[in-house]
Amino acid sequence: MSDFNTDNFPDISFIEDSTIDDVLTAMINDYLDKYEEITGERISLAKANPYRLIMYASAVQIYQAMQYADYAGKMSFLTYANGSFLDNLAALRGISRRQATAAKTTLQFSIAAAIGSAVAIPAGTRVTNGNDVYFATDEYAEIAAGETSVTVSATCTEAGAGGTGFAAGEFSTLVNTIAYITAVTNTTETYGGAEVETDDELKERIYEAPGGYSTTGPNDAYVFHTKNAAPNIGDVYVTSENAGEVDVYIIMDDGSLPSASVISDVEDYLNDRTIRPLTDQVSVKAPTASTYNINITYYIAASDTSAVSTIQADVASAVSAYNIWQTEKIGRDINPSVLVQKVMEAGAKRVVVTSPTYTALNESTVAATGTVTVTYGGVEND
Repeated sequence: MSDFNTDNFPDISFIEDSTIDDVLTAMINDYLDKYEEITGERISLAKANPYRLIMYASAVQIYQAMQYADYAGKMSFLTYANGSFLDNLAALRGISRRQATAAKTTLQFSIAAAIGSAVAIPAGTRVTNGNDVYFATDEYAEIAAGETSVTVSATCTEAGAGGTGFAAGEFSTLVNTIAYITAVTNTTETYGGAEVETDDELKERIYEAPGGYSTTGPNDAYVFHTKNAAPNIGDVYVTSENAGEVDVYIIMDDGSLPSASVISDVEDYLNDRTIRPLTDQVSVKAPTASTYNINITYYIAASDTSAVSTIQADVASAVSAYNIWQTEKIGRDINPSVLVQKVMEAGAKRVVVTSPTYTALNESTVAATGTVTVTYGGVEND
């Protein structure tokens, strides 16, 4: 589990937090001081004085240049860097931004009855669920003579998260015409699709990169290499109950538990001998899910009557934000105090929580959202 959080780093300014008013004031004072030094006379500049207007116009340009300088300086620091600046910081650590990846699954092609010859299924054979999502077979496959089915891996034709999370059996429409084939279906849930890595995700990997300078062994190294194994892994917890035995617990970036296919892929990746010490036996696992339900009633102060609709919408967003926070880290205790805090910050005057109750979780357990019931109790006196 990474402790990376940009909020923990101090703010910096290469222009000492100067404002445009600071620049203009400094320019006017410098002008007045120099004028007095040369002439011996102390003057003042009215707001409409041409010299003051010239300095104001100049101050705008000077301050803009200062802003560029401040921005350029900050782009050298992980807290502030973004876009191509962040990509260059990543290159210093030997990593690059992950590009969008396509989801994967396993397809099973079937015929009605065994025949005396093989049935060929060309590479690139497409299957769809009828909603404009397509998977294509990765390689040539064939149903052998005397057999009635064959399985083959397939990849979504569009990169990104859109092909992920479809249950087994959803893809059953064959796009290409293949003789004898009577049925096709995906036998595993689709997995592995991800969008281009965001700046925040890349920042965390840059922060964790030193852990990957050696093979796995230390906790940080296992975390780094595990996150490199798949683009949509959210959190990692590494433990060792017995010498030489390493258990790696993972969840996805949406807080969900990993599928068997993801677990298998990550385990294969970590067991590469260039990554895993020869003495380690590595097992990748899904953490135990501890389901919590939300049942709260909130009230709004009478002084906020004009903003009731806005507050209601903000409360709904706050509850969603709480669920994301609660489920994004393995071992994070179920904490209703955070829920109350977020709902209060959304504008509620008072919050009554029936559930969840505080529940301490061990380091191989992750919270999972169950039912969500949010009731608006009405307006109360302040």
